[in-house]
Amino acid sequence: MCDRDAKDEIGRRRLLQAGAAGIAALGMSGVLRPARAAKGAASALSPDEALAKLKEGNARYVRDPKLCSFDLAEQRRSVAAHQAPWATVVSCADSRVPPELIFGGRGVGELFVARNAGNLVDTGALGTVEYGAAVLGSPLLVVLAHTACGAVKAACDVVARNATYPGAIGPMIEPIVPAALAVRNESGDFVNNAARESAKRTAARLTASSSLLAGLASDGKLKVAAAIYDLETGKVAFLD
Repeated sequence: MCDRDAKDEIGRRRLLQAGAAGIAALGMSGVLRPARAAKGAASALSPDEALAKLKEGNARYVRDPKLCSFDLAEQRRSVAAHQAPWATVVSCADSRVPPELIFGGRGVGELFVARNAGNLVDTGALGTVEYGAAVLGSPLLVVLAHTACGAVKAACDVVARNATYPGAIGPMIEPIVPAALAVRNESGDFVNNAARESAKRTAARLTASSSLLAGLASDGKLKVAAAIYDLETGKVAFLD
């Protein structure tokens, strides 16, 4: 599932300005202020091109899921001074859902990934995806759920059985509970339905809670999408 197509060698557009500074990042007052980043240009891909590239990569992963040899040393050298990822992915920490592999064997420097149980966006994750979009110029942001998610199952058990969990697990899954409540009476698999609903709600909250992301989306510089990965088939379905 190697990506050897010459078309992948897209030229980069300059999105980072003000000399070695990055593009503006949103300050606490809501005013755009300079944010420093590594010197270099952002990805030249448009949001739609980045989405098509992810879809093609997943189709290749499903169709011909073989690993081939990567020249990781050369990739590492090529991005050591500057990164220009063309997609940001908020993914579950589940060991069976590595974004770089399921989207076609992506190499070093291509995806900017934030992972946690339940693919949720807390303050740390929000700052991460804002950095990916505003400073690094990533044109696509995907909230990636998956089937049979343990964090979602725990939230569903809270709804269905009034279950409780020790330590920080209970507070961690609280944001998923409203999604589970919303789909509890729908037909089909409760956990998978809740995973889809939670991913869609999380994606919607990103632009609702971040003026920075909302502004980039409004300007056509960023697309935000929700998706779910099927553990059995390997397919990623993008959600409306």
